Amino acid sequence: MAEAYIVGAVRTPVGKKKGGLSTVHPTDLAAHALKALIDRTGVDPVAVEDVIMGCVMQFGPQSMDIARNAWLSAGLPETTAGVTIDRQCGSSQQSIHFAAQGVMSGTQDLVVAAGVESMSIVPMGASITAALEKGMPFPFGDKWVERYGKQEISQFRGAELMCEKWGYTRDVLEQYAFESHQRAAKAIANGYFKDQIAPVNGVEDDEGPRADTTLEKMAGLKTLKEGGQITAATSSQISDGSGAVLIASEQAVREHGLTPRARIHQLALMGDDPVYMLTAPIPATQRALKKAGMSIDEIDVVEINEAFAPVPLAWMKEIGADPARVNPNGGAIALGHPLGGTGAILMTKLLHELERTGGRYGLQTMCEGGGQANVTIIERL
Repeated sequence: MAEAYIVGAVRTPVGKKKGGLSTVHPTDLAAHALKALIDRTGVDPVAVEDVIMGCVMQFGPQSMDIARNAWLSAGLPETTAGVTIDRQCGSSQQSIHFAAQGVMSGTQDLVVAAGVESMSIVPMGASITAALEKGMPFPFGDKWVERYGKQEISQFRGAELMCEKWGYTRDVLEQYAFESHQRAAKAIANGYFKDQIAPVNGVEDDEGPRADTTLEKMAGLKTLKEGGQITAATSSQISDGSGAVLIASEQAVREHGLTPRARIHQLALMGDDPVYMLTAPIPATQRALKKAGMSIDEIDVVEINEAFAPVPLAWMKEIGADPARVNPNGGAIALGHPLGGTGAILMTKLLHELERTGGRYGLQTMCEGGGQANVTIIERL
């Protein structure tokens, strides 16, 4: 099978709710990442065959195939196609998988995998809310109810169920969240993200991290559910952002004089309990490592999306990962989680951290709506 290489990865800063990116149209936000990717790699954009873009709330300003619209808004060639996909929070990680699979199949040579979400402009759940207001049925129909019953299906309940199953108390979650902010603040202060970010609208750094937060401040917040463990402090932040990754074949690398920065080493996907919703990264990682013939100790850097603190905590416990290698520069609790944009943003972070530290293998995973997870293992070159 042909190899697929990452030859470029760039992201915007991640803006916080009502922050510096909150007035940037999501199409323009994505266009900025796409244009920066083309400029930084120096590739002829005419040679790009497809733009695969993840976006969760494909509604209003994020509808009408934002992948195609963003490419055109960036002033790039009309000859390149674009498609927008939704695998919930893993949408743009799935974009990377589809792009890599297109190259590995031998049917494509240059594909952009990207993602975007402006949660300030298109709030989470906007499409469902609009449908319900018009009297349309909820997404789960009669057959779903026959199988799972009439019960709450939400990421918030899933997070609480994880706390119950793994025995995580609020103080443990807050200690993890505090560490996420500390790591992110240190990374920003040391300039670790500078080379991967294309500033937008005068915003040069991620806006979410709170270097001055304390465990005492976190302890003062109300739980999202009465009697629960999860608070806003131990949840990912509502955010705006975009990322883009260029995947190339060996032939494209030669023809366009590109420099491979990493090789796609393994791709895996798995579903788990949709009620718990957030647990699938555990079996998906086990599957990916088994398929790759690797142990977790061979992975130098891990990026696992911090949708809620119990997600990475349970994952580390079950997988046996070294906490020092997991989200070394903080995660979504501090840095934010712009839904469909997060997969490409995390891959950009993962690649740059491997290059900064000289690590060889990196692993990326995240929980996704419906109880799913993608896992991507890359090898730095």
